[in-house]
Amino acid sequence: METHCADYIEDHLESQGNRVEAESSSDCRNWNELFDIFAKVFTSENDELKIRAAIKLAKMSRYAPENILALTVPILLEFLKNPQSNPSPLLQAAIAYCLKCIASQCEGKLADLIGQSGGIPILLTLLPNSEDVLQRALLKCLRNIIAFCGPNRVILASNGGLEIVLAMLSSCSDDSELILLEILSALSLVREVRKSLWESRSVHLLVKAAGCGGLVSRTRAAQAMGLLGLIKRARYVLVEAGAVPVLMHLLKEGDSMMKLVAGNALGVISSHVDHISLVAQAEFIPLYADLLRGPDPTGKEIAEDVFCVLAVHEENAVTIFEHLVGILKEGDAGAKAAAADVIWDLSSYVYSFPVVQRSGAIPILVELLKDESLDVREKVAGAVAQLSRDEADRAALARCGAIPCLIEMLEDGESDEVRDNAAEALVNFSLDPLLGDRISCIVDNPTFRNMSGRIMQMRVSDERMDGAVREIRREQINNCL
Repeated sequence: METHCADYIEDHLESQGNRVEAESSSDCRNWNELFDIFAKVFTSENDELKIRAAIKLAKMSRYAPENILALTVPILLEFLKNPQSNPSPLLQAAIAYCLKCIASQCEGKLADLIGQSGGIPILLTLLPNSEDVLQRALLKCLRNIIAFCGPNRVILASNGGLEIVLAMLSSCSDDSELILLEILSALSLVREVRKSLWESRSVHLLVKAAGCGGLVSRTRAAQAMGLLGLIKRARYVLVEAGAVPVLMHLLKEGDSMMKLVAGNALGVISSHVDHISLVAQAEFIPLYADLLRGPDPTGKEIAEDVFCVLAVHEENAVTIFEHLVGILKEGDAGAKAAAADVIWDLSSYVYSFPVVQRSGAIPILVELLKDESLDVREKVAGAVAQLSRDEADRAALARCGAIPCLIEMLEDGESDEVRDNAAEALVNFSLDPLLGDRISCIVDNPTFRNMSGRIMQMRVSDERMDGAVREIRREQINNCL
């Protein structure tokens, strides 16, 4: 009878798999019948039948309906928790393999079910005394359970999973190491786990996890490195552990999501002043320029933030402006707007003034004041307004014909931001003794007058603040004498 049951399962599941591409694989009558037979097999004492049934179910899990797979979970877990007799490691491995496959289905719903059904503590109980095939099956099962369901990571961590993983990594074989690192990368997305990794001086394992395994696992590890890098002291440790070359490889060779995550993580690490030159020497600037050119808005934001950090060193600023000028010349509208936005930010840096002029950006910016894209014109006008605060840049802008373009934008601008940016630049020109007479035609423009009043108020406020600071310093000096 038992042999007949196993043959029935194999025959019907095999035919079900062959037909799955041509017709629906969720025939309730067939699947319910097969489940009943599966459940009966697991009440028998024949381990061989159970192994065959578990492996068959694992292979067919991608076709089976969610409700049928959900019914098998408590049966499989109950057997691992309370076996009828002393089960063979091969049977336990087959069940773990089956649960691993089930956990991968239904967008994490079944992984969540396994976690909520107490599957993680059961697997952890079996792990310490496991070897070879069983150990790898248990580890792969745990990996999938936490990979497809975020809450399961918390369950694993709260049941001592991190300590078990770290202990096993210190003495495991190469076959198990990769699986353990993938488990670690998923666990590291839990804040308490990152804290434990930091306190136990195990950050180097996170860097190692980012350097091997599947793309998704490596992306998780890179994300965790970026989150860990929010701790200032951790940035140094990450760099010492080799994070920069690992993230550089991900930024070069990864898919679009991995590039975003790696780029963000590297940006966080590079925000430590001691690491800015190291990151620049690693030739990351061109890679961030690629993110700025790319279609993803998040990638553009990451690149903008990182450029603003790296540009603290003038040598980096020179290289960054070279790439920005290239984007302004040849990029699409989105890339040009992003590049102009970076120049807008960088132009507020005191040392950037000569860099901007040497880069050749000013003539291109003036030309882009007439660009077809409203977003480009807004960002370029903002950059020009910022540049016009400096006397030398202001003169260069005037020579390139910026003033007529700005006047036209002020009078005919399509948005308030365009008009405000143009007005700010023109106010700065009007205050220049050599250029003020060229602005006389728009002094009665309401937007110009409002902006002029705002700028004068800000300057008075700045002067008062500077005076207050000087007075405080004088009092401090007098108190020390």
